[in-house]
Amino acid sequence: MTRKACVIGWPISHSRSPIIHGYWLERYGIDGAYERIAVPPDDLPSFFKSLGEKGYVGCNVTLPHKEGAFRAVRVADAATTRLGVVNTVFHRDGELWGTSTDGEGFLANLSDHVPDWQAKDRSVVILGAGGAARAIVGALLDAGCRRLLVVNRTLARAEELRRDFGPRVEPRQWMDVEKLLEDADLLVNTTSLGMSGQPRLALDLDHLPRSAVVTDIVYTPLETDLLIRARARGNVVVPGLGMLLHQAVRGFELWFGHRPEVTVELHDLVARDIDPGFKR
Repeated sequence: MTRKACVIGWPISHSRSPIIHGYWLERYGIDGAYERIAVPPDDLPSFFKSLGEKGYVGCNVTLPHKEGAFRAVRVADAATTRLGVVNTVFHRDGELWGTSTDGEGFLANLSDHVPDWQAKDRSVVILGAGGAARAIVGALLDAGCRRLLVVNRTLARAEELRRDFGPRVEPRQWMDVEKLLEDADLLVNTTSLGMSGQPRLALDLDHLPRSAVVTDIVYTPLETDLLIRARARGNVVVPGLGMLLHQAVRGFELWFGHRPEVTVELHDLVARDIDPGFKR
């Protein structure tokens, strides 16, 4: 019997998840299918009620449904409870459960590119305080980071992260960001600045130590202006596409019973879908 999973969002045509899961289904010879489904926000509760009846073993959840999914399913772990969002839904014991895999996807991508980098006792500057930042903050704290400076144009959003995650999170105003880079071991951009169609991230990197790692969760373009400039001055950089690939691993395992591998072949397949001119 074919096992089916899907990704839901509104809109959803942009999602690369079917490429990722389709690659794994073929590679491991699994009788399965993975689809895109556009779900209007008002239809989300009824969609989850009928998910099993329609033959789906689970789904990925993207914008704007991550908070709605959190309210609609049973939360599988304390880390997801703390985040307040769900990006992966699965059946267990006749019920729908949900978890978030963005944080582990972020750390796995970092480890792929910088195997020797350890979060323990590090100081990190995070740009932005939205949903992605929440997942990354939680993952870095759990991994032992000493200090997380969350820089956001609206300081109140950064203060919410301190309230929810504790005193190792330090809210900071955007006007102070360049000075804050002086002690950074890791710089993370979680904003949409630098994304295709969005303004560039105007950030002077002169104060950033050349020993610092720089990563951007944006993956369209494959290498943002921030990463290009950081690489040119000698920093190790971590592009965002790998986070998308690694966050998909646990969902595939939950639905199809096999833990997949993020390969160079998969990376290049998705990279060419984003940029047909991509060459390694």
